[in-house]
Amino acid sequence: MTVDIRVIRAGQMYRYYLRETVVGDGRRPARTPLRAAQDQAGVPAGRWMGRGLAALGLAPGEEVTEAQLRNLFGERGRHPYADRIEADRLAGGDSAKKAFKAGALGRRVTVTGVDFVFRPQPTIYLLWAFGDEETRLAIEAAHERAIERVLEWIEDEVAVIRYGKDGIYRVRPPGGLVAARFRHFEARSGRPLLHDHLLLSVKGQRLDGKWGSIHTTALHENTVAASALYNELVASEVCEALGLATEPRIVTPGRRPVMEIAGVPHELIRWTARRSDQIAACLAELEHEYVTAVDDDGEPRFLPVVSERARAKMNQIAARKTRPPKRKTQPLAQLRVWWKVSAILTSKVAADVINSLLEHARAAAAAIRARVAAVVDMALAAVDVTATVFVMNEGGRFHRRHLLAEARRHLALVLRGRRRDPGLDEEIVATAISTHCLDISEPKTTVGLLADYRLYTARWDLADLPARRRPPAPAPEPDRQPPADPGEPAALRPPGQDAGEWEIPRIPLQYDRAVLAGAVVREKLRTTTTAAVRGRAYDVVAHQQAAMPEQLLAPEPADPEHGDQEPEAGRGDAIDMTALRAWRKSRTDVEALDLTADRLRRIREAGTKMVNDSRARADRHTAPADADAVRPVRPDDQQAHRPQQPGPHRGREAGH
Repeated sequence: MTVDIRVIRAGQMYRYYLRETVVGDGRRPARTPLRAAQDQAGVPAGRWMGRGLAALGLAPGEEVTEAQLRNLFGERGRHPYADRIEADRLAGGDSAKKAFKAGALGRRVTVTGVDFVFRPQPTIYLLWAFGDEETRLAIEAAHERAIERVLEWIEDEVAVIRYGKDGIYRVRPPGGLVAARFRHFEARSGRPLLHDHLLLSVKGQRLDGKWGSIHTTALHENTVAASALYNELVASEVCEALGLATEPRIVTPGRRPVMEIAGVPHELIRWTARRSDQIAACLAELEHEYVTAVDDDGEPRFLPVVSERARAKMNQIAARKTRPPKRKTQPLAQLRVWWKVSAILTSKVAADVINSLLEHARAAAAAIRARVAAVVDMALAAVDVTATVFVMNEGGRFHRRHLLAEARRHLALVLRGRRRDPGLDEEIVATAISTHCLDISEPKTTVGLLADYRLYTARWDLADLPARRRPPAPAPEPDRQPPADPGEPAALRPPGQDAGEWEIPRIPLQYDRAVLAGAVVREKLRTTTTAAVRGRAYDVVAHQQAAMPEQLLAPEPADPEHGDQEPEAGRGDAIDMTALRAWRKSRTDVEALDLTADRLRRIREAGTKMVNDSRARADRHTAPADADAVRPVRPDDQQAHRPQQPGPHRGREAGH
């Protein structure tokens, strides 16, 4: 994700934020005023944001002072001008208790806010780092507008104030929220990383004028949807301002692709990824310790494979272990010169490419926009979003926020950096819920009746798709390599190789299954659709047919006498050939996302291997009663996913 969240506690504001974050992640000199420290660090002053500023006597864009931060975030949620209010009350004859209460915003709290960190995709901040001054200002403006839009969405759709017994009542803060934004320019490694810290206060005003506290759990739950919205907005703003386009890139095989600016070499992204390489090396060591760990009796402490949840936790541990100390901050102009020289010398990218990076990106964008049509089909989007969320959520159960985040990713993939109509993501979610989702909520509390907490699952059955969790097996011996399959005997570690130099067995990632699920459902819908609609270039049925990869389409009946003619659409197959030809011309050349014959073959072989291994283990180690738990794959299931002969890919990419 490109948006992170962490809570701010009253004491933490003094120990960390006022000492480091507000001055560009550097160490603030003792007894140095805030503005002077920001000038020394070369970072701009913080700015106030949010619709709730008017109630506190603040204005959007106004400079954030140290006293205001200390009162609002460090003094357990007091008014930014609490010192002045208290002094005026004391001067007017009020008691110290009444004067102190006048400067408070409701009850005192321990968690005074949350810290949202917004950072664009690497290709965007690389253009920001290497481009001219006009490019830099355009990207910073797009970055700020995207943050403003996300904050507005949080104010309107996410933030709630709980009050009453056990927080039974919930209300949106009608006056909005209050936030302070601080701009940073570099990562801990010293490489470019444009990012902003948005310190969002938990204080909000209710309809009756009283001040309450924002429910931080709702903010955490919607962070993924906020990240997807920010990614989509900042990419579209940058692309529209600079004439660019986005393309999907596979970062980790088997995981979701990332939308990056087309034309920026991947070697430059690797140049910025020094921290990622350190984390990956440490993660490999942790995974080795995980799969080989045994208790005092010699029994395995964990599963001999690494699940996604375990890998995510170990990734956090690796990030903390390899975290370098903060560097002394430098002015942005000096940093931009150093970044360009370092990239030319160490990134293995030609100097002329780095110096003319924006021109290369614009050339790639022109080619993409000439090929890829920006067409959002509501029926296809609802299928893809529902199938992906259904497969990738544990147990196939999900909430509305999961659909919303996936709908925004789908739009970013389809539109390739173009702006979309407001509310289009909400329309996709509404279509998905009404058409493909089943409400399985059993609310036991008032919260369970809220629309945001309704529980859904898909209406169709995708149980035939591969991947079941593997049963545990005996731990490998310390001098043996972790088994490629948990049920197979461990192989000897190759001589001269240490931990991290050979592959750690991991549970297969779910994204490939999600892509295949969407393709299978679209094919089922296509074959069950009987209405023949013609004359519309982008008819829904034609979309479902044209957007399908050729390997999953039903083969056309062969006619030896008319083999060189296009078949006419009859009553049995409602195929608009105009739309089909349009989708062929608008197809993308990004092979990483195409469901080609080779990719489908690999997915099918992986599923078949897992089933065969499960059968073998069941025959060797389990009783007949337990063997029934492993569901065999029927021959007709394999035939349903078997691709046809390879051919040119048709339609847009099937991935997300």
